[in-house]
Amino acid sequence: QVQLVESGGGLVQAGGSLRLSCAVSGSIFRLVGMSWYRQAPGKQRDLVATMTGVGSTNYADSVKGRFTISRDNAKNTVYLQMNSLKPEDTAVYYCNVRVVTSTYWGQGTQVTVSP
Repeated sequence: QVQLVESGGGLVQAGGSLRLSCAVSGSIFRLVGMSWYRQAPGKQRDLVATMTGVGSTNYADSVKGRFTISRDNAKNTVYLQMNSLKPEDTAVYYCNVRVVTSTYWGQGTQVTVSP
């Protein structure tokens, strides 16, 4: 059974940085991609960043140039480095792993950016 556990969220002032981690346990076969999503109160869950199984990345326009997704295969961990944070980045951030046959989600970690 695959499990995802996020960490690294918290409260930060605008302009600051945070790094989110997503520890993946269990066996991953036929990986399609690993992603970060976020959901602000009263809004839908939106894609923030994606890394495919071969390492190509894609970002939401709102975070391009500020956020970086990366992966450490030895640690089975996906990261989201967030720089130049803005109040509008405030949300619960979710890790997502897609394989050919299924999709897995973490429990989420809260990121709050104060003005």
